[in-house]
Amino acid sequence: MSIPASKAKALLKRITGLRILVIGDVMLDHYIWGDATRISPEAPVPVIDIARDTWTGGGAANVALNIAALGARCTVFGFIGADPHGVHLRAILRERGVDAISPPGKGRTIVKTRVLVQHQQLCRLDRESPPSSYAVDPALAGRLLARAIKSSDAVVLSDYAKGLLTDGFVSRVARLARDARKFIALDPKPKNRLAFAGLDLITPNKKEALQLAGLEPEPGSPFPAAAVCALLHERFSSRYVVVTLGEEGMLLSSSGRVIKAIPTAAREIFDVSGAGDTALAALVLALNSGAGLEEAAHFANAAAGVVVAKLGTATVSPGELLGHLSHAP
Repeated sequence: MSIPASKAKALLKRITGLRILVIGDVMLDHYIWGDATRISPEAPVPVIDIARDTWTGGGAANVALNIAALGARCTVFGFIGADPHGVHLRAILRERGVDAISPPGKGRTIVKTRVLVQHQQLCRLDRESPPSSYAVDPALAGRLLARAIKSSDAVVLSDYAKGLLTDGFVSRVARLARDARKFIALDPKPKNRLAFAGLDLITPNKKEALQLAGLEPEPGSPFPAAAVCALLHERFSSRYVVVTLGEEGMLLSSSGRVIKAIPTAAREIFDVSGAGDTALAALVLALNSGAGLEEAAHFANAAAGVVVAKLGTATVSPGELLGHLSHAP
């Protein structure tokens, strides 16, 4: 069962009145598309004949682009370098209606370059500076963000463990958001080991949920849903936990209790890159437009179902989402 198109349409209408602040590790995603028909005489590697290059926002920037694509206004806060890649990323965000706030720093813009051959990813090349280059003084971050938080309906923390989100920074943002009575969501990365508590929503994937819960189930054993949700609530006191399960859909939990698992809405899966960002964006928008958790999850599941049928980091438009739902079983 998915969300009826009529309910999704009503949610999309209310979403246009929202303003969301996304804070996190922004990146520029670069795709090199080509074909390989021969092996290099210099080394046993394929020679790629490049057909085209495409560019889009990645990481927290992809969350922001998904929010804007679904009709809400969005501001993203994250480090963007004073380099050609940073200029390109700012242009992409501006073109798609996303405002950007970048703290001062000396690092370079994070770029992920993926080489795709006949629609299959051959390799990925990363350009980034040490994590310390992206760290922001919490007091400075608070001054930069205070007005943006007050003027937003929700705050989304998108952690890719690149250095921007530190304990002090997250604590300052959470305090400002709570004081302003704003909804707070976090997509966590366990290796960053952030100390957070009392948020409205966290959205780990299956592996991240196990790590955050401190569990290591036996290989091949079923996912310990009840134990994971109970432990995550005990450790972090988040109102809602939505565990994204990839091809298996989503697991919904409220106050540490499992509500239900919903299957994936995708009919075809080509690329899961960025699908978690899409799900996070849609969940936050739906929950802040009056939907309950289950309805919001079906809305987000449908949005992610559209995105995974596309190659590369992508967004979903209201028209695509409603078209997808009109053909849903």
